Amino acid sequence: VFGYWVNDPERYGVAEFDKKGNVLSIEEKPKVPKSNYAVVGLYFYPNKVIKVAKELKPSARGELEITDVNRKFLKDNELKLQALGRGFAWLDTGTHDSLSEAGTFIEVIEKRQGLKIACLEDIAFRQGWITVEKMRELAQPMIKNQYGQYLLKVVSEFM
Repeated sequence: VFGYWVNDPERYGVAEFDKKGNVLSIEEKPKVPKSNYAVVGLYFYPNKVIKVAKELKPSARGELEITDVNRKFLKDNELKLQALGRGFAWLDTGTHDSLSEAGTFIEVIEKRQGLKIACLEDIAFRQGWITVEKMRELAQPMIKNQYGQYLLKVVSEFM
């Protein structure tokens, strides 16, 4: 699981963990949080998660809960937390205000830096997963809008 330091941990699922990243406890919206690290909702699990998920029972809401998966790994002492530190921004979107703030944050960063946040084509290209030709092909249907122009700009930076 990934955790992010927040000023108001009582609003989130909070993880307590040791210096090695071993999760000691997870509490949902605790009145007295054991840490300031919110569990951000991004998880990587080993393949045995399939078996764990198949054994889950629906909650009172009638749904399978990711929290129950985490509890199983915690019970088996197999739950680790990777803290997202400086250079990362986790944006809560659970309220109208926080959704608006997240949108404003993304807008400001994109305008100031001239870079798109979470542009999958850009990421794939910079990682070498797609070629210049593929990037141009992906840009073509959007050539008349800002997004398509951005993709072509990314390609031109490497020419």
